[in-house]
Amino acid sequence: MRYILLTAAVLLTACGGGGGDNGGGGGGGGRNGRPPDINPGLPATISVTPENTGDGWTPSTPAAEGLDSARIQAALEAIRDGNYLGVDAMVVVRHSRLVAEGYFEGFGRESLHDLRSTGKSFTSALAGIAVNQQLFTADDPISQHIPNFERHDHMDNVKRSIRVSHLLNMNSGLDCNDWDAQSPGNEERMYNRNDWVGFILDLRMANDPGTVASYCSGGVVVLGYIISQRSGMALDQYAATWLFGPLGIQQSAWRRSPDGAATGGGGLWLRPRDAAKLGQLYLNGGTWNGTRVVPAAWVQLSRQRVNSLGGDGYGYLWWKRTITYSGTSVDTYFTSGNGGNFIFVFPTYDLVVMFTGSNYNSSLQNKAFGILSERVLPAVTDLPTPAGP
Repeated sequence: MRYILLTAAVLLTACGGGGGDNGGGGGGGGRNGRPPDINPGLPATISVTPENTGDGWTPSTPAAEGLDSARIQAALEAIRDGNYLGVDAMVVVRHSRLVAEGYFEGFGRESLHDLRSTGKSFTSALAGIAVNQQLFTADDPISQHIPNFERHDHMDNVKRSIRVSHLLNMNSGLDCNDWDAQSPGNEERMYNRNDWVGFILDLRMANDPGTVASYCSGGVVVLGYIISQRSGMALDQYAATWLFGPLGIQQSAWRRSPDGAATGGGGLWLRPRDAAKLGQLYLNGGTWNGTRVVPAAWVQLSRQRVNSLGGDGYGYLWWKRTITYSGTSVDTYFTSGNGGNFIFVFPTYDLVVMFTGSNYNSSLQNKAFGILSERVLPAVTDLPTPAGP
């Protein structure tokens, strides 16, 4: 399996998280603000008859899978023609089949793209696999799985009560908020330290665990550390063995802490077609091409709204929202990364749509929602029949 190594300058820069249209932190404000991906300068390409590249996808066409081909073609052309600047890719999957793809703004099908905080949802999948392997449970206090936990600053029974589930739900209670530049635990402060896990665990407690949600990339870094500790494997190797291997993902790169360890708080580079596999994996209840990868119960938990963050539902490192278009409403759960990096899952429509983007630290990162409501969702021609009274 081949993994692409990026320069240390890129791997050691800021995560730039963010959820939906809620802004998101970092990505350029701090001393280590991450620069954009190097743009390969490729011509735009669009297709509603995707090529079978042997990467695990079964290609089809929009029409064959209950989508209006003209509308999907028009959506791709609108992005190509500059109506949605900063959208770098769109991949559409219906009924488990790849039906359309487009690559723009100089990026191509084989370009690894920094997914920013969409990587957090991959970390959640790894946590689900680890729970299934009985390496830990979501209810475990994190103190059980972190060496020398008692040595961290501001130690008390409140901090000892932080559980794995609190890291998954962004409600650990630690004084950490990436959406507040003055927060002691803001990710930009973490990236300027040598020990990211220690920095987060040394924070004061701002709230009791489980009571208040606050977007904290550092908490997910701690979660990735726990997965690595309990598995005895580096996080990227654990992913290669138990997640990427079954999904047929052969190229990736990871954001690394100063000690060189792959981290789970955001900053995972994948090809768009490979990133979309996570959405299909979850839409299938945790299976990929007939192989069980993530427990079905974990997928079900990931679909639930535990907290509210910035107006969206949140839980298990996935966002939840109802999208309205043409008088119709449909529920989705999705990953989100600064710049416009999204994987949307629409269970009712048996639909996955993946976007990459480079509109960092701007409301323009939310162009994907407009593309969905104005162009993609109205293209569904075989809407499910509403349930009777």
